[in-house]
Amino acid sequence: MTRLTTAGRWRLAAVAHVQTWRPYTLCYPALLGLAGAAAAGDAAAPAAALVPALGWLSGHYLGDYFDRGLDAIGKPHRPIPSGRLSAEAALFSGIACALASALLAVLVNWRILPVFVLAMLGIVGYSKVFKKRGASGNVVRGALSAVAVVIGAMLVVPSPTWTVVPVALGFLVHDTASNLVGTVRDVDGDRAGGYRSVPVRHGVRHAVRLASGLYLVGVLFVALAAFHGSAHLALTAVAAAAGVAAFAPLLRAGSVVSRQAALRAHEVLVGERLVLAAAVVAGGAGPAFALAVLIPVLVLSLTAQAVMRARHEIPPAPALLRRKDTVA
Repeated sequence: MTRLTTAGRWRLAAVAHVQTWRPYTLCYPALLGLAGAAAAGDAAAPAAALVPALGWLSGHYLGDYFDRGLDAIGKPHRPIPSGRLSAEAALFSGIACALASALLAVLVNWRILPVFVLAMLGIVGYSKVFKKRGASGNVVRGALSAVAVVIGAMLVVPSPTWTVVPVALGFLVHDTASNLVGTVRDVDGDRAGGYRSVPVRHGVRHAVRLASGLYLVGVLFVALAAFHGSAHLALTAVAAAAGVAAFAPLLRAGSVVSRQAALRAHEVLVGERLVLAAAVVAGGAGPAFALAVLIPVLVLSLTAQAVMRARHEIPPAPALLRRKDTVA
């Protein structure tokens, strides 16, 4: 066995942390925060982007910590089950990111604290309780996006205005749909781990149809709730077109959707949801500001996804074979 040098161990740990971050997802909570700030009247607030992003990062660490048993079955190549990142390091990093996010939020507006506590309870509850119980887990996951919108708004106004609520509800429904697509991708691992997700309990076809319907409702809600001008409408139309491109192959596939096909659909949704959030920003802060934010984060997210996503979500072939032998 080759013994790693100190530099090699540090490099291995650094790569494991970056993989846990899922950089292709981190711009989304930042844009959700800006969308909330825009709906409240002022999108030009760096804290509105940074606080939700740090909280999201905390959720990745804590989610992987609580999911380490399930990942050992379905995704043994991930940082914790592979041994490249210790469970203790993930827990400590998650708590540190949560504290940094909370401190920054409270320094701007102390009234955020109860909302922030609710968000952290949602993160822990999703992984520990609701994820294994089907649709309730998908709704809790969607609710975390709604909370990010509310926190973004509260970083520019003392209390969220009523204009923020329908936007938050729209993203709650939208991200419930997106999370359902993720359960279609992970159906084999969830079944082996005893998780009663929607596709495990009711079949893949039902899960895809439910996700498609929720997606449509979510996009329509965001479009109508935050409508302000042609830029908002144009970006919403682009997001909707991407949503059609994501869901159409899944609906055509019927009751048998491959892991790769579900992953491709979710990869499209990673870009789509950035555009949809930017549409809300455009409605509140104008198209120039929205595009100045959207274009670089879209390029960064899609590039990081192309490099990292498949290897993070799908085990190498030998690992898949070993898992099947174990389950059998």
